[in-house]
Amino acid sequence: MKVRAIALNTFAGLVRDKLLIVICAGFLCVLLLMVTSLTMMKTMSQSNPDVFQSTELPLIGAIMAMVSGLGSLLAAWAAADSVWGEMKSGTILAVMARPVRRWEFLLGKYLGVQMLMAVYVLFLFGMSYLLAWIGGGRIQSTPWVLIVYPLVRYAIYSAMSMLLVTALHPVVSLGIVMVVSVLASMFGPANSRSFLPGGLRAAVYAVLPSTELLSETRFLTITEARLKQIPWTNHAVALAYGLDYALVLFLLTVWSFRHRALARN
Repeated sequence: MKVRAIALNTFAGLVRDKLLIVICAGFLCVLLLMVTSLTMMKTMSQSNPDVFQSTELPLIGAIMAMVSGLGSLLAAWAAADSVWGEMKSGTILAVMARPVRRWEFLLGKYLGVQMLMAVYVLFLFGMSYLLAWIGGGRIQSTPWVLIVYPLVRYAIYSAMSMLLVTALHPVVSLGIVMVVSVLASMFGPANSRSFLPGGLRAAVYAVLPSTELLSETRFLTITEARLKQIPWTNHAVALAYGLDYALVLFLLTVWSFRHRALARN
């Protein structure tokens, strides 16, 4: 009951957060401009739709990858700010006086952030179908894949940011998460360019979260061709890896938060 109350309060606070509202509003304006541009291009290319699909469908995929990537930063910032804000304002002391255990406080905050990201993923899901329709194609991917994969990835980044903010400023935490995200993509198996030797590169890749493995854009196909069926075991392994990574980070957060001061100046 306590965890649920904290989660709902966290979600409500994030929805009303002015900074997040401004960022989301600005991003929505950019998306609307892109959608309008694609619509105009499609209208002007009605005489030759094949040319439109060959040039603009890759652009649609890039837009969706950008929107999905923004979600990782949103998850990291929301998680860091939700904990830091309580500590900075001192309201965490009133929460703990109920009484609430520290792990319950963190779990409630974490679940509140995941509720926010669930709303974002639904927006991302609807946007992918809208852009596919504008591009004259249709998404062949299984719908649940486009929902579950980003949720698991955002769970990792929010847990990582929450762990970092127990000791660092939220801006610093967000910066570290961004660096980790870039490094994870640089040392992935699909990226053959690396200045590190093979053994060290494999070790770095094993430690960092695999953003390629948990990327729904691998399955986001906006063409008339059908995807090759992927065994459910592949999905189970990838998602189990992501959930386990997020769980380990959250448990480290609980451990790190045990003896931290509950208020910051």
